[in-house]
Amino acid sequence: MLHEKKWIWEYESYPNFTYNSKNLQPLLEEIKYYQGLLNGIFTNVNEEDLLRTQLEILTEEIIDSSAIEGEVLSRDSVRSSISHHLGINREKPDYSTKTSDGVTDLLLDALYNYDKALSDERVFAWHQALFPTGEKRLLEINVGQYRKEQMEIVSGRMGREKIHYIAPGEKNVQKEMEAFFLWLNNGNDSIIKAGIAHLWFVIIHPFDDGNGRIARAIGNYVLSREAQEPIKFYSRSSMIRKDRRGYYDILEVTTSSNTDITLWLEWFLGTLLKSLKEARKNIQYILQKTAFWDRHKSTPLNEREIKVLNRLLDVGEGNFEGGINTRK
Repeated sequence: MLHEKKWIWEYESYPNFTYNSKNLQPLLEEIKYYQGLLNGIFTNVNEEDLLRTQLEILTEEIIDSSAIEGEVLSRDSVRSSISHHLGINREKPDYSTKTSDGVTDLLLDALYNYDKALSDERVFAWHQALFPTGEKRLLEINVGQYRKEQMEIVSGRMGREKIHYIAPGEKNVQKEMEAFFLWLNNGNDSIIKAGIAHLWFVIIHPFDDGNGRIARAIGNYVLSREAQEPIKFYSRSSMIRKDRRGYYDILEVTTSSNTDITLWLEWFLGTLLKSLKEARKNIQYILQKTAFWDRHKSTPLNEREIKVLNRLLDVGEGNFEGGINTRK
């Protein structure tokens, strides 16, 4: 009796993924439009505001990527770690921890060292950065090495479990990763390639834990390579977190089907587009804040008044009908 194919990696065509380019073209064109729009907006933002925006976006990316997996990180700790790496806000108290330093190391290496090839050693270092203590919730895991056991994604109570996905066997992981790196480190970079890389890493699921966070970091790594600069002014993970259920649903549908991954790429591109639109909103707000202070640079204000106004501005203009003026 023939074995019924259940998982994407069981198909003979794997890993030769296919997709409908016509379906993806409108999304790609809109993404390129918003990327150009953001690049134009950035030319009008001063360096201080750019650094501040970068700090906030990177903080969101790290916190939300962990939150997708149910991991809660301290915002103050993550901000301190990023500030230390970027050399800003050094005068503030340092709340960084081994964990926040580790996840920051991972993301910044993926974004800023996009010109370096991905390898076993590099993803092992990323994995070690995610788990500096060698355990998760008091459970020991194999850190900085590929898994030694079968990987199943399961939910539900004992006796009523639902299997969402079974990854390739542990004996095949090294071979799978070699094929992945060979493809990733060669050929042209593109936004589509970022989506495929994210998915392919999830399919292999090479580690005991942390696969989702590293997959998202790899997606950002390829996007940075495609742009030839770090993508530090929008957060994909923030948008994924907002549709966490949809994220897991599309992964489940894709990994339990054949190698046509059009639906996954539509979801990936749609989420990226939402991230860019959100970034445009945030940057426009920062420009409005800068313009506010330019208008009132001659207004006599004491330190406390300036601090209060900055705090009100940072809440966001949407919370203040008509915005903020001198009277308010």
